[in-house]
Amino acid sequence: MKRFALIFIAGCAVAFPGAAWAGGSLAGVDGPGFTITLKQAGKGVKTLKAGAYTITVQDKSSIHNFHLVGPGVNKLTTVSFTGAKTWNVTLKPGTYTYQCDVHASFGMKGTFRVTK
Repeated sequence: MKRFALIFIAGCAVAFPGAAWAGGSLAGVDGPGFTITLKQAGKGVKTLKAGAYTITVQDKSSIHNFHLVGPGVNKLTTVSFTGAKTWNVTLKPGTYTYQCDVHASFGMKGTFRVTK
């Protein structure tokens, strides 16, 4: 039975390469200064695989917000809010932007791509 399980798992890895890597946890932070970041495992997000993600946002300033927008996603905290929010999102292929709506024109924003 163990041998069958190993063969099945190996077969799935061949049939669906990268499937195990799609999805996961992301961490968004805005403030307390004029910074905004989105990270996965401590590294800035540039490209992600399409899939389901949990995003925990730490909103550290009452003069900023965290706004994520892209294909099928439009999530945000309010400017006066401080604290943590958790969002469950499904990211589809395309370009996503995260920004502080009040200070985006000052460079408080970032983008990343989602691929298949």
